[in-house]
Amino acid sequence: MHRLYENNEIVIFWNSDKCFHSTKCIQASPKTFDVNRKPWIQLGNASNPEIWHAVEQCPSGALGILYRHGINTRMEPENCRSVAYDGDKLIGECDYRETESGWCIYHTEVDPEYGGKGIAKRLVYSILEEGERKGIKITSTCSYASKVLAE
Repeated sequence: MHRLYENNEIVIFWNSDKCFHSTKCIQASPKTFDVNRKPWIQLGNASNPEIWHAVEQCPSGALGILYRHGINTRMEPENCRSVAYDGDKLIGECDYRETESGWCIYHTEVDPEYGGKGIAKRLVYSILEEGERKGIKITSTCSYASKVLAE
Protein backbone atom coordinates (compact mmCIF):
# COMPACT_ATOMS: atom_id res chain seq x y z
CA MET A 1 0.00 0.00 0.00
CA HIS A 2 1.26 3.48 -0.90
CA ARG A 3 0.11 6.63 0.86
CA LEU A 4 0.85 10.35 0.69
CA TYR A 5 0.50 12.63 3.70
CA GLU A 6 0.87 16.38 3.19
CA ASN A 7 0.70 19.63 5.06
CA ASN A 8 1.52 23.13 3.79
CA GLU A 9 5.28 22.51 3.80
CA ILE A 10 6.10 18.80 3.61
CA VAL A 11 5.03 15.54 1.96
CA ILE A 12 5.50 12.10 3.50
CA PHE A 13 5.52 8.99 1.32
CA TRP A 14 4.71 5.67 3.00
CA ASN A 15 5.14 2.27 1.35
CA SER A 16 3.65 -0.37 3.65
CA ASP A 17 5.33 -3.17 1.69
CA LYS A 18 8.74 -1.96 2.88
CA CYS A 19 7.74 -1.25 6.49
CA PHE A 20 8.97 -3.81 9.03
CA HIS A 21 7.57 -1.89 12.01
CA SER A 22 10.75 -0.97 13.83
CA THR A 23 8.72 1.76 15.64
CA LYS A 24 11.59 4.25 15.35
CA CYS A 25 9.23 6.80 13.74
CA ILE A 26 6.75 6.34 16.61
CA GLN A 27 9.48 6.78 19.20
CA ALA A 28 10.80 9.92 17.50
CA SER A 29 7.39 11.58 17.03
CA PRO A 30 4.54 9.81 18.82
CA LYS A 31 2.21 12.74 18.16
CA THR A 32 2.64 12.19 14.41
CA PHE A 33 2.90 8.40 14.16
CA ASP A 34 0.34 6.27 16.02
CA VAL A 35 -0.65 2.82 14.71
CA ASN A 36 -3.79 2.84 16.85
CA ARG A 37 -5.16 5.87 14.99
CA LYS A 38 -6.60 6.25 11.49
CA PRO A 39 -4.90 7.63 9.57
CA TRP A 40 -1.84 6.54 11.48
CA ILE A 41 0.20 9.53 10.25
CA GLN A 42 -1.12 12.97 11.20
CA LEU A 43 1.10 15.89 10.28
CA GLY A 44 -0.70 18.56 12.29
CA ASN A 45 0.34 17.22 15.68
CA ALA A 46 4.07 18.03 15.69
CA SER A 47 6.52 20.48 14.18
CA ASN A 48 7.90 19.82 10.72
CA PRO A 49 11.49 19.51 12.02
CA GLU A 50 10.35 16.85 14.50
CA ILE A 51 8.49 14.97 11.76
CA TRP A 52 11.47 15.23 9.41
CA HIS A 53 13.78 13.82 12.10
CA ALA A 54 11.34 10.95 12.76
CA VAL A 55 11.14 10.00 9.08
CA GLU A 56 14.93 9.99 8.85
CA GLN A 57 14.98 7.34 11.60
CA CYS A 58 13.11 4.83 9.41
CA PRO A 59 15.57 1.96 8.81
CA SER A 60 13.52 0.23 6.09
CA GLY A 61 13.04 3.17 3.74
CA ALA A 62 9.26 2.76 3.98
CA LEU A 63 8.98 6.45 4.86
CA GLY A 64 10.26 9.29 2.71
CA ILE A 65 9.89 13.04 3.08
CA LEU A 66 10.21 16.09 0.82
CA TYR A 67 9.32 19.75 0.85
CA ARG A 68 6.14 20.64 -1.08
CA HIS A 69 7.66 23.80 -2.61
CA GLY A 70 4.16 25.29 -2.82
CA ILE A 71 3.16 22.77 -5.49
CA ASN A 72 -0.31 21.22 -5.33
CA THR A 73 -1.13 17.83 -6.80
CA ARG A 74 -4.51 16.27 -7.48
CA MET A 75 -6.19 13.50 -9.40
CA GLU A 76 -8.10 14.20 -12.61
CA PRO A 77 -9.79 10.83 -13.11
CA GLU A 78 -11.89 12.16 -16.00
CA ASN A 79 -8.58 12.67 -17.85
CA CYS A 80 -6.92 9.51 -16.48
CA ARG A 81 -4.09 11.43 -14.84
CA SER A 82 -2.71 13.11 -11.75
CA VAL A 83 -1.51 16.69 -12.15
CA ALA A 84 0.75 19.20 -10.41
CA TYR A 85 0.12 22.93 -10.32
CA ASP A 86 2.16 25.92 -9.26
CA GLY A 87 -0.73 28.30 -8.68
CA ASP A 88 -2.71 28.12 -11.94
CA LYS A 89 0.21 26.83 -14.01
CA LEU A 90 0.17 23.12 -14.93
CA ILE A 91 3.74 21.94 -14.32
CA GLY A 92 3.46 18.17 -14.34
CA GLU A 93 1.31 15.18 -15.07
CA CYS A 94 1.27 11.42 -14.74
CA ASP A 95 -0.97 9.68 -17.26
CA TYR A 96 -2.53 6.24 -17.13
CA ARG A 97 -4.82 4.21 -19.32
CA GLU A 98 -7.57 1.94 -18.13
CA THR A 99 -6.98 -1.65 -19.22
CA GLU A 100 -8.80 -4.93 -18.65
CA SER A 101 -6.44 -5.70 -15.77
CA GLY A 102 -6.38 -2.25 -14.13
CA TRP A 103 -4.54 1.02 -14.73
CA CYS A 104 -1.28 1.25 -16.64
CA ILE A 105 0.86 4.36 -16.08
CA TYR A 106 2.47 5.21 -19.40
CA HIS A 107 3.84 8.74 -19.02
CA THR A 108 5.17 11.00 -16.25
CA GLU A 109 6.53 14.46 -16.95
CA VAL A 110 7.40 17.54 -14.91
CA ASP A 111 8.47 20.91 -16.32
CA PRO A 112 12.32 20.89 -16.17
CA GLU A 113 12.23 24.18 -14.24
CA TYR A 114 10.66 22.19 -11.35
CA GLY A 115 12.92 19.15 -11.55
CA GLY A 116 14.52 17.55 -8.52
CA LYS A 117 11.70 18.48 -6.12
CA GLY A 118 9.99 15.10 -5.91
CA ILE A 119 6.96 16.25 -7.89
CA ALA A 120 7.01 13.27 -10.25
CA LYS A 121 7.04 10.89 -7.29
CA ARG A 122 4.04 12.69 -5.78
CA LEU A 123 2.20 12.32 -9.09
CA VAL A 124 2.90 8.58 -9.29
CA TYR A 125 1.97 8.06 -5.62
CA SER A 126 -1.32 9.89 -6.21
CA ILE A 127 -2.29 7.32 -8.84
CA LEU A 128 -1.03 4.39 -6.74
CA GLU A 129 -3.01 5.57 -3.73
CA GLU A 130 -6.20 6.18 -5.74
CA GLY A 131 -5.92 2.80 -7.44
CA GLU A 132 -5.28 0.97 -4.19
CA ARG A 133 -8.26 2.65 -2.54
CA LYS A 134 -10.46 1.46 -5.41
CA GLY A 135 -8.93 -2.03 -5.54
CA ILE A 136 -7.44 -1.41 -8.99
CA LYS A 137 -4.18 -3.08 -9.99
CA ILE A 138 -1.51 -0.61 -11.14
CA THR A 139 1.15 -1.44 -13.71
CA SER A 140 3.53 0.75 -15.66
CA THR A 141 5.25 1.09 -19.00
CA CYS A 142 6.66 4.49 -17.93
CA SER A 143 10.30 4.04 -16.85
CA TYR A 144 10.02 6.55 -13.99
CA ALA A 145 6.76 5.11 -12.60
CA SER A 146 8.23 1.60 -12.90
CA LYS A 147 11.16 2.75 -10.77
CA VAL A 148 8.79 4.12 -8.10
CA LEU A 149 6.75 0.89 -8.16
CA ALA A 150 9.94 -1.12 -7.63
CA GLU A 151 11.09 0.96 -4.62
